Amino acid sequence: MFTRLLPSSRRPFSSLSEEEILALAIASEEEDARIYLGYADGLRDHYPASAKVFEDMAEVEQTHKNSLIEIFRARFGERIPLIRREHVQGFYARKPDWLRKNLPLETARAEAEAMEQQAARFYREVIKQVSDASTRQLLGDLALAEEGHEDIARMLTEKHVSTEAKGEEDENARRQFILTYVQPGLAGLMDGSVSTLAPIFAAAFATGDTWSTFLIGLSASVGAGISMGFTEAAHDDGKISGRGSPIKRGLASGIMTALGGLGHALPYLIPHFWTATIVAAIVVFFELWAIAFIQNRYMETPFMRAVFQVVFGGSLVLAAGIFIGNAG
Repeated sequence: MFTRLLPSSRRPFSSLSEEEILALAIASEEEDARIYLGYADGLRDHYPASAKVFEDMAEVEQTHKNSLIEIFRARFGERIPLIRREHVQGFYARKPDWLRKNLPLETARAEAEAMEQQAARFYREVIKQVSDASTRQLLGDLALAEEGHEDIARMLTEKHVSTEAKGEEDENARRQFILTYVQPGLAGLMDGSVSTLAPIFAAAFATGDTWSTFLIGLSASVGAGISMGFTEAAHDDGKISGRGSPIKRGLASGIMTALGGLGHALPYLIPHFWTATIVAAIVVFFELWAIAFIQNRYMETPFMRAVFQVVFGGSLVLAAGIFIGNAG
């Protein structure tokens, strides 16, 4: 909060000269070209057709940069001022390279579209702040060029990515999403939901104390989440199996494991034992059917088999927990 009161080291748009505007445009076009090449490198192994689209988009950015340099050289000479996005207030930011690695295909496409929209908006805003006719014309041409990039990207996509290739790439993206997030997350949800049923309900019926039951459920859920998360991340680095980042898989598995157990542990924050138990049983019902649905939706498991495996098996674990708790 206090940093807002201090003078900013960034330049406002209104203080930029025509020379600096051109220099900023040159730097921006160059950076966007590098970003597109980075997208291409990251997508080439799994999505070669889309990688080619980004390579061609980078060439378009380089062409615009070269045109800007020629205009700058004609008006201001050979020495281009060093001014970049981070030097200007309110200028649209670009993520650093390490945050753009291994982006999903659709995310890369969406970010590229947003980049073009932001660049066009920048030129349209700057044109309002200059009065020189030649500069206004130049900025208007740049705005039109950036707005046209979306059409260029669409044409390049049609050129390089056929319907068959796009379908194949979309299927690969879906498969990667399932391998990295759905599969470990589903395994965690099943483990957290089913494996904690017996200890939580056994504790509930053995003690009749909702608070003690909640603490047992909380510890079992968190402990299982940590264990599953580390196990998933440690047993496969994803390089050979193609299952993606071990950190992402570990987080998906660990978080869903903890949530699976907490779902029927949290009702025991209700002080009345039977009310808490009935609510927990209802939550278990929805958890098990949700697992069956996810198996059918993403893992292509026949629905009745998923119901038998999860709902019937979970019901047995629940009954075992209640029986053991009453036996105590």
